[in-house]
Amino acid sequence: MNALNSMTSTVRGRVWLPGDPGFDTARRPWNLAIEQPVAAVVEAADAGDVATLVRHARAAGLGIATQPNGHGATGRTEGTVLLRTRGLDALRIDPVARRARVGAGVPSGRLQAAAAPLGLTGLPGSSPVVSVTGVALGGGLSWFGRAHGWVADSVTAFDVVDAGGDQRHVTADTDPDLFWALRGAGGDFAIVTALELALHPAPRLYGGRTLWTVEHATAVADAYRQITATAPDELTVWLELLHFPGADPMVAVDATYLGGEDEARDLLAPLDRLPAPLSDSRRVMSVAELGSITAEPTDPSAGRSRGELLTTLDDVTLKALLADPIAPLLSVQVRHLGGGFARASDSPHGPLTEPYALYLFGIPADPATAEAVAAKQRDLAGSLPVSGRKPFTFLGPDETAADAFGPDVLARLRAIKQRYDPHNVFRANFPMGG
Repeated sequence: MNALNSMTSTVRGRVWLPGDPGFDTARRPWNLAIEQPVAAVVEAADAGDVATLVRHARAAGLGIATQPNGHGATGRTEGTVLLRTRGLDALRIDPVARRARVGAGVPSGRLQAAAAPLGLTGLPGSSPVVSVTGVALGGGLSWFGRAHGWVADSVTAFDVVDAGGDQRHVTADTDPDLFWALRGAGGDFAIVTALELALHPAPRLYGGRTLWTVEHATAVADAYRQITATAPDELTVWLELLHFPGADPMVAVDATYLGGEDEARDLLAPLDRLPAPLSDSRRVMSVAELGSITAEPTDPSAGRSRGELLTTLDDVTLKALLADPIAPLLSVQVRHLGGGFARASDSPHGPLTEPYALYLFGIPADPATAEAVAAKQRDLAGSLPVSGRKPFTFLGPDETAADAFGPDVLARLRAIKQRYDPHNVFRANFPMGG
């Protein structure tokens, strides 16, 4: 306990210990369904503070689990110091070089808001509140990944604190193995305090959600499949089966197009031949407004998710997908992949050759509901042609790195972990050891 108490005078940032006011709030992950036991919480003041903490923790034999907010928390934090990096929030954009330097605590929506007036974009996912660094460390499935690949493919450098407490600038030239591992295998190797990434031109964007009652699900799914069969890389379309509490089941198509409205409407024309929708929010928009499409919660909440990769979306698959109501799930999402995702990628996961991703989400309001949600996810995934591997960023708390990476890649990652963190100072959500 002395090592924990002494942190209050060692680091400059805020420290919470068990029994301190606010400790339970400080250790709480974004996903309130995850119990996150920790020995202490530290909110670092800057990268130098992170380095001080690492040296202190290593000398005391303490592990460190790093989270800006804890969107990917798994609860594997017993006995660790939970490091919050929200205060590392510097953001700088070079519009000429189309590069951004992003602190570990910067959320995706903030990067988008800064890049949009310059006609540029990062590679954001569906939520504007997830950190850019967290997304990149998991590989990152972006709205614009069909055009530009994994989020990690755009990262050009990392600023890290290594297991010895030293600050390092990591690139493909300085530390090729560490750079490779950080581009999609999580935070088990070093603490990322900032990263540098390429931005992409986005002078025009059209997107939004079109929503129908569930009675039209088969027709909507057929239209979705028709659109994705010939979609250019600039067009991304997701199919959503939705059942919100207190509402009737619905079906939606979410879309973004990196281009003009006229071209987008031509590409999405099969949707306009369907029965009149309940709502249609498609419009010309800024890349800073992407979070409005799916309107995911921006405050912490409980959830249980499962991700899979689909090998096909043929008639048999659609029939199985639509055979039964999705309850007790809130959403079943099918994301079109291909394009940039399928191209060569110097990242742990490599190219995504599967054409679609499946994401199943429910709220475990109580133990019985939690089991029902898990059973529905398991049964539905079991009825569909899944490939057997998953994107690292889609892993659930009960899964391991071995569910995302093949044996050869996992062996390489474990060797890198042993080289850069032989004393296991860093405790990632999904450690390379399992």
